[in-house]
Amino acid sequence: MNSLAGRPSRRVLLSTLVTVSGVLLLLGLKPHTTAGAAASAGAPGAAGAGGAATPPAVPAPSASATAPSAGSGGTTGTRTVQGDTIQTRYGPVQLRVTLNAGRITAVSAVQVPDSGPRDQEITGFAVPQLTQEAIAAQSAHIDTVSGATYTSEGYIQSLQSALDKAGS
Repeated sequence: MNSLAGRPSRRVLLSTLVTVSGVLLLLGLKPHTTAGAAASAGAPGAAGAGGAATPPAVPAPSASATAPSAGSGGTTGTRTVQGDTIQTRYGPVQLRVTLNAGRITAVSAVQVPDSGPRDQEITGFAVPQLTQEAIAAQSAHIDTVSGATYTSEGYIQSLQSALDKAGS
């Protein structure tokens, strides 16, 4: 008689062990969250009737970033331009772009989707990433954020409209 009859092969045991390990690793992953998004998710009345409220996870522009320069023409000095409001599947996206000598120095959200906790969570992790990329790229030619495609596309369109208005 064969002594291996009725016993699983080593390959079957090894593949089962690898599969179980992989599943356990995947179950251990947690979704992206930020402290600001988590804090704002529990705040009642965070969104206005028009969805124009900005969640706390999105930094508000500083006073110096919104002050227009004395000279409104040309590429010298600091100027702030507001992009078009882009309607997305989950709500409006509108940006304010600050340029200094023709370079993007700041991008702040005027309107973002924030009608529910999930919208606030997505906005909380996507908008800072998009802002960082826009400032690094000095253009609207940036990648979308995975899991926030609609918000990313609205962000890019509003950013491009602001840059077009600024003549950059």
